[in-house]
Amino acid sequence: MNRAELADFLRRGRARLDPSDVGLTAGARRRTPGLRREEVAQLAGMSVDYYTRLEQSRGPRPSRQMLTALARALRLTDDERDHLFHLTGEEPPRRGGGTAHLRPGLLLVLDRLHDTPAHVSSDCGEMIAQNAMSRALSGDALARPPRDRNLLRRFFLNPTAREMFPPEDIQEHARTHVANLRAVAAARPDDPEPAALVAELLSSSEEFARLWEEHEVAVRRQSTKRFVHPLVGLLELDCEVLLNQDAHHLLIIHTARPGTESYERLQLLRVVGLQNMSEISPSGV
Repeated sequence: MNRAELADFLRRGRARLDPSDVGLTAGARRRTPGLRREEVAQLAGMSVDYYTRLEQSRGPRPSRQMLTALARALRLTDDERDHLFHLTGEEPPRRGGGTAHLRPGLLLVLDRLHDTPAHVSSDCGEMIAQNAMSRALSGDALARPPRDRNLLRRFFLNPTAREMFPPEDIQEHARTHVANLRAVAAARPDDPEPAALVAELLSSSEEFARLWEEHEVAVRRQSTKRFVHPLVGLLELDCEVLLNQDAHHLLIIHTARPGTESYERLQLLRVVGLQNMSEISPSGV
C-alpha cells in the first residue's frame, strides 16, 4: 500500500469538488476550495478520524467496500477508481456486469433530484446509492450490513421489509421481483451475481421458489407503487426506471402527480421526513 500516494490522491480529489457537485449546501464561507474532510467522510459513510488518517498517510489499509465508498464520494471515473484500488494494493473490480461503481454523471443526476425520492440499484436489486428523499421514504439502505442491502433478499427473507407496502400489494411486488430477476439471470448466464442470488433465494424462500417455478419474465419498467410511511401515511407514487445498459444500473425515481393527496404528502415528507430520518427508519426499500 502506497500511503503517501493515496493521501495525495484523496486530497486532490476532495479539493476539486464543490459541495453543489455532491448535493450539499456550501454553508459558511470556506477558506479553501473543495469539500471538507468531514463531508467526504459523511458521503463515504466512515468516521472523520478514519478519513483524516488516510489523508495524513497514517491510516490502515481500507477494505474493498471502503474503497468503493470513497470512489463514489469523490465522484471518481472508472480509471480513477481503478487507480485508487491500485494504490492500496487491491485488484480493481471488473468492469461491466454488476459493478457497484457509479459514474460521476449518474451521481450528479441523483444529487440534483432533491425534492423527490430516487436511488440507484443494480438490476439484481443491490442498493448502490440513495438521495436524501429516498432515505426519508424507505430508510437508509446503505447503513445496513452489506448482505442486507439487496432489495430482493430483504423482501423475501426479512418480513419487516414488507411493512412499508399495503398488504394487498405484497403479492404483486413478489411476482414483479421474481419475474425481473428471471429476465436478468437469463440475459447474463455467465455472471455469478444473479445466479448466486437465485440459488440463495430458491433454498431460503418457499414463496420465491414457488414463483420461480411459474417462469414469469418481465423486465422492470414504469409502474405505480404505494408506500405506507410512518410519518405521512399512504403515498401513491409513479415509479420511473432508467437503465444504464453498460453497467446494469437502474436509476429509480418516485414522483407524485401534482394536485393529488400523495403530492401534498410527499412535500410534507420533504420537510418532516428529512428532519426525522435519524429517529424513524422505515423497514426497507
